[in-house]
Amino acid sequence: MTAEGAGLGPGLGPWLGPGPGLLCPDHGQPLHWFCCSERRLVCAACAGLSGRCRGHRIRRAEERAEELRNKIVDQCERLQIQSTGISKYMAEVLPGKNQRAMSMASAAREQVIQRLSLVRSLCESEEQRLLEQVHGEEERAHQSILTQRVHWAGALQKLDTIRTSLVDMLTHLDDLQLLKEQEISERTEQAESILDPQESEKLNFSEKCTWSPLLTQLWATAVLGSLTGVEDVRIDERTVSPFLQVSDDRRTLTFSTKKSKSCTDGPERFDHWPNALATTSLQPGLHAWVVNVQNSCAYKVGVASGQLPRKGSGSDSRLGHNAFSWVFSRYDRDFCFSHAGQHEPLGLLRCPDRLGVLVDLQAQELLFYDPASGTVLHIHRAPFPGPLFPVFAVADQTISIVH
Repeated sequence: MTAEGAGLGPGLGPWLGPGPGLLCPDHGQPLHWFCCSERRLVCAACAGLSGRCRGHRIRRAEERAEELRNKIVDQCERLQIQSTGISKYMAEVLPGKNQRAMSMASAAREQVIQRLSLVRSLCESEEQRLLEQVHGEEERAHQSILTQRVHWAGALQKLDTIRTSLVDMLTHLDDLQLLKEQEISERTEQAESILDPQESEKLNFSEKCTWSPLLTQLWATAVLGSLTGVEDVRIDERTVSPFLQVSDDRRTLTFSTKKSKSCTDGPERFDHWPNALATTSLQPGLHAWVVNVQNSCAYKVGVASGQLPRKGSGSDSRLGHNAFSWVFSRYDRDFCFSHAGQHEPLGLLRCPDRLGVLVDLQAQELLFYDPASGTVLHIHRAPFPGPLFPVFAVADQTISIVH
């Protein structure tokens, strides 16, 4: 309010605040008013029509003090909420991240050691390098978490100090002392400068530290080059499309333009697309198989979830066009990796005669490999929903599982 609105106009006496107070050095009157423009206590004469604060916004001192009290109470409540959030973050989020980082580091270390054991004579130096990277990443994640813990512990202590100081002011200072106390604004600014915890990738262990083109290629060569490493995969006759014929040993699929009339329908059978699943699902661990594709110019090889639909001509049952299948695909001279309707072109210089497939369910990796050239054709890293089955499709000539 202005000086007139404060009751200081002609014919009105000044408002007298409760309790004793300081006197105005100019007029010797009690300082019962607060000038919002000059942000200081004034007397009735200063706030009057002929006073130095005429035309200024004037408030009763006790109202201003009450406003400051309410502001302190609100700030204390906000500080309490912020402290609770930081405490929960320190108690629940950081320990969990630390545990997950150490667990993932342990799994990554074991993965690296297992793979390098297959080709130790060729890659001792690679083993050492990768283990150091895993250790370094583990240390980095651990140090980041420790740094966060120290930072937020300090922030929590600082907030507690600010809150204690504000509570002390609220408890021990009278109205006039509150109005003169500059520390309130300083404490409030300090509290507002402390931000809440935010999610950061720096607190997570990065599995990229185990990615190595050399290791991947040597590992694929070692697995597919070993007779004990390749599984005996067979076709499940109940799933074979009526446009395909399966050999007696259930390892060869041959495409036919005419739909087989002798093929009985069933819930497991693909009734439109020329697809077929393997007999058994992939159990946790490492799996590898090789497919002879030299006679076909149109095929798909990969893995599919048991949830893959079998019926209809839509994308739901078409390999690579849904979320339930991951396949290496060839059509004429074009090659690509397909999943969920996304087709990633692969610039192959030659058409592979054989196609190796490696699935590491522990590492959540799917790898396609050309055994003849020792080339990794594509790697896909992502969680796979179980159960997974080897899957095949052929729309030209024949493909065969090598055993």
